[in-house]
Amino acid sequence: MGMTIAEKILAKKSGRDRVAAGDLVTVDVDTVVLFDNNFMPSIWQDMLKMEHPERVVVILDHRVPAPTIQSAGAHRTARKFVEKFGIARFHDVGGGQGICHQVVADEGYALPGTVLVCSDSHTCSAGAFNCIARGVGGPDVMYAAAKGETWFRVGTTVRYELTGALRDGVTTKDVFLHIAGTYGDHATQNVEFGGPGIAGLSMSARKTLSTMGAELSCEFATFEADAVLENYLRACGKTTIEPVHPDADARYADVREIDLGKLEPLVALPDSVLRNSRAVGEVAGTKIDQAFIGSCANGTLDDLTLAARVLAGRKVSTKTRLIITPGSQHVYLNAVRSGVIATLVEAGAVITNPTCGACGGGHMGVLGPEEVCITASTRNFKGRMGDPSSKVYMASPATVAASAIKGAIAHPGEYLN
Repeated sequence: MGMTIAEKILAKKSGRDRVAAGDLVTVDVDTVVLFDNNFMPSIWQDMLKMEHPERVVVILDHRVPAPTIQSAGAHRTARKFVEKFGIARFHDVGGGQGICHQVVADEGYALPGTVLVCSDSHTCSAGAFNCIARGVGGPDVMYAAAKGETWFRVGTTVRYELTGALRDGVTTKDVFLHIAGTYGDHATQNVEFGGPGIAGLSMSARKTLSTMGAELSCEFATFEADAVLENYLRACGKTTIEPVHPDADARYADVREIDLGKLEPLVALPDSVLRNSRAVGEVAGTKIDQAFIGSCANGTLDDLTLAARVLAGRKVSTKTRLIITPGSQHVYLNAVRSGVIATLVEAGAVITNPTCGACGGGHMGVLGPEEVCITASTRNFKGRMGDPSSKVYMASPATVAASAIKGAIAHPGEYLN
């Protein structure tokens, strides 16, 4: 019996000929990403030695620029850490800054066939690059940074065979909402995306879908490699690319086909994304106080460009506010150069610097009591973006932009036709 993509990578990195579901493996880690939360005073434990500093990336992202004294202290600790171990891949405030998962994508830090870990739950984002990537606990990520290894239990794999092409105004955020709404959680399982439909998806579109794997509770969310991926990585200056493909006789827990052309814009109702998706029309007209576009899932140039298409020549409702946070300085700069930022500002959006910001309720758009938000970010849990009495609906950037114009949840098709 053959192996899936995740199984092949786990086998190679653990020095085995093969692995199967249920195996416990110790694997070499190619890339360890640390971010500002790892250096917070309540968490930080000074590291005495590091065997592979060249494998470590340090990115300040969650609270940038520092909104509190505690955050500023974490940033200072991170800078001392980088200097102590001579870590070359450091992204300070303004220095190639951005949300860590977007910076990984911008810089080509995740390569096919590799293992990447970080203590942020959305680390599975890097799986768009045909690698296995996972969020691990704080002690585990520091051990991986010090020793260059970690351990995993091999899970079963669910494969999503994507066919067809997305219609205008439908995005991979809607694909996620379809999967979450139809199949629920994927705890202890890996997710593998493939099929002819992926050829029509940009790397940003794929990254949205792999990032949201965290909300399915899956172990790894990995895409098959193809020409789109290889061309992207070569543009990042990566010359050694070793794609991993599943065996023809790989064993899957399930294979599920999704015709992308049949999907429509969806919205997740507040407090959960699992089995909680609705067609936009079912909730259209729900009043909102805030609309947000950003995060590691939806802060890409694709996302900002789509929002600008919806907003071009129109205005954000005076009854709401639209906050847009680019995923990285790289995204921000390209959006400025293309005119996308000007379009968004002219429409009445507030553009923040790249950071996690409002997504996690840290800063740059915290919700007040009883407020209602529609977000193109990663989570809609109770209290996620601010006061526990607030309500958060989740949708695509197109749906969020349309809702900002209406001051209420609206279908993007009204503004894209």
